Amino acid sequence: MDADRLETVVLTDVPSLGGLYARAAAGAAGGLLPRTLTERRPARSLRRPAGRSRTGGATLELPAVAHVVDGVVVDPARHEAFCRTVGAPLREGPGGTEAFSGHLHALAFPVAMSVLTRPDFPLPVLGMVHLANEVEHRGATAVGEDLTVTASAERLRPHRSGAQVDVVARLAREDGETVWTGRSTYLARGVRVPGTAGDAPREEFVPPAPTGHWRLTAGTGRDYAAVSGDWNPIHLSGPTARALGLKGAIAHGMYSASRALAEVGVPPGVPFRWTVEFAAPVLLPGTVAVAITDDGRGAAWRDSRFAGWDPRRRRPHFTGTVARLEG
Repeated sequence: MDADRLETVVLTDVPSLGGLYARAAAGAAGGLLPRTLTERRPARSLRRPAGRSRTGGATLELPAVAHVVDGVVVDPARHEAFCRTVGAPLREGPGGTEAFSGHLHALAFPVAMSVLTRPDFPLPVLGMVHLANEVEHRGATAVGEDLTVTASAERLRPHRSGAQVDVVARLAREDGETVWTGRSTYLARGVRVPGTAGDAPREEFVPPAPTGHWRLTAGTGRDYAAVSGDWNPIHLSGPTARALGLKGAIAHGMYSASRALAEVGVPPGVPFRWTVEFAAPVLLPGTVAVAITDDGRGAAWRDSRFAGWDPRRRRPHFTGTVARLEG
């Protein structure tokens, strides 16, 4: 979907994730937008057919809107708490402390969720599976800096297990320069849309030699929720996760991705691209074997690969890459 042709809706503030999850759980009442919003430009009828429901009923259409929040501050205390939770060191650059890329995802996530929980969003939010993330971290963002967050949904398409969709979030400076773009891919199981699934089956995972182990406590999900604002009940406790059909509480995918990115240790001031694909969830409490493979270190760093897996069952939890952006 062409971002320039979207209706732009300006929210007066970053919405509460807790409120968005509660509304999504409420069923028909889920996902109502904050009442205090304005339109940046007039709405236009630009919604495009994306497919039909699994029952062959009404056409599924993504809302042709972009949600925007201006003046979102990279708060120093919240940033420090986030970095402490995922083990990311505070990095000093020419403009001051550089914001950690995982924290920037957490900063943009509530705006992205406000799109997913709109009344006209066609997929069930609480049942969606987080498949992957792709981030371009193009410019160093200083802690304390004001940013504009924009989020929209696009590319509703078939998956072998249902339908998948991308949610794209962008962070821009006051002059309009985009410094960070994140694409999150989600799966709605059992929802059918026309077309042929383009996703290939995963290759067999062969665990590499581990470079470390994470021993995660039962409170890991609550710790990450406290610094990210993501209070999804599947991460908080065994009872709340089992109420939603899981065996127990699981770690946030972006906790694992952020912790792996922190261990890669991209040099300050370097633009980079990082990706992560999620496989089996990490049950809490639990132990994750981790491997970080680097091409160079320090100023000579070019790229890294990372993986996390269950050391007993040898099943992958996540795999990813981090690479320097040129130009």
